[in-house]
Amino acid sequence: MTSPRSGLAAGATAYLLWGLFPLYWPLLEPAGPVEITAHRIAWSLAFLLALLALTSGFGWVRTLDRRRLGLLALAAALVSLNWGMYIYGVNSGNVVETSLGYFINPLVTVALAVGVLHERLRPAQKVAVGIAAVAVVVLALDYGRLPWIALTLAFSFGFYGLVKKRTGVDGPQSLAVETGFLVLPALGYLTWLALAGKGTFTSEGPGHAALLAAGGVATAVPLALFGIAAIRIPLATIGLLQYLAPVMQFLIGVLIYDEAMPLSRLAGFALVWVALVIFTVDALRSRSAPDPPPAEAGATPAVSAEGSRSIAAAHAQR
Repeated sequence: MTSPRSGLAAGATAYLLWGLFPLYWPLLEPAGPVEITAHRIAWSLAFLLALLALTSGFGWVRTLDRRRLGLLALAAALVSLNWGMYIYGVNSGNVVETSLGYFINPLVTVALAVGVLHERLRPAQKVAVGIAAVAVVVLALDYGRLPWIALTLAFSFGFYGLVKKRTGVDGPQSLAVETGFLVLPALGYLTWLALAGKGTFTSEGPGHAALLAAGGVATAVPLALFGIAAIRIPLATIGLLQYLAPVMQFLIGVLIYDEAMPLSRLAGFALVWVALVIFTVDALRSRSAPDPPPAEAGATPAVSAEGSRSIAAAHAQR
């Protein structure tokens, strides 16, 4: 896929699939989050190697210089953290909090744009970030703790989006390298589980084993689609698409898993949604506005619509 239209389709499909994940991971119990994550890594790599063998081959490996390999290694660490935390959140009955993480993610991009890219916030962005900070305080009071699951998901996938954008490697190829960095520790952990008699792959029946293996495909497909979209369409567009997943996750948590939604928690989510509306409207207006005159020497440019979402994620999540 090479056109912006196909990139848009890839991004939308990725987020729709991610939105359905809360229905899948509970099927893998009694496997724990770390075991599930290890299987995701191992089976994802097997699937990706087969896919690449049948499509583009492996000639692209010669284009991987030290810089790209370093970025992909960092992406691997970030996505493994995101995977494990997401599975833990879903399987511990915190689906709504995992959705909060991906609602906060676009606003985390603003913080990363300031902290990493040294950009200035526009007035509306300052308001959105301020409201989001208040929302985190409200939710912390409601939960009786910081919403650390949500914050870990938001920051890990925010940084993952930034790293993926800078690698310039296509979706399936980059994901194959990422999982390649992780596969030896994953296989080592699974071997230890099997030898200790603590693994569930062979002890819970063929259906359970098939679901664990299918988790690799479920992992690889949306992430590969996200990688395709990330280098073909503006990440401002990806930032808008990513709302699909947390909306679906929120509805699954409340309507299917019947998670509690007291007024205080709903108020916190409402503040996040208000911040997102302000952020999105400001980003869309800035995209349609004419380019500003060149900044004076020494001035720090304001966060652009593209820059403020250049670290959005997809995302994983993921």
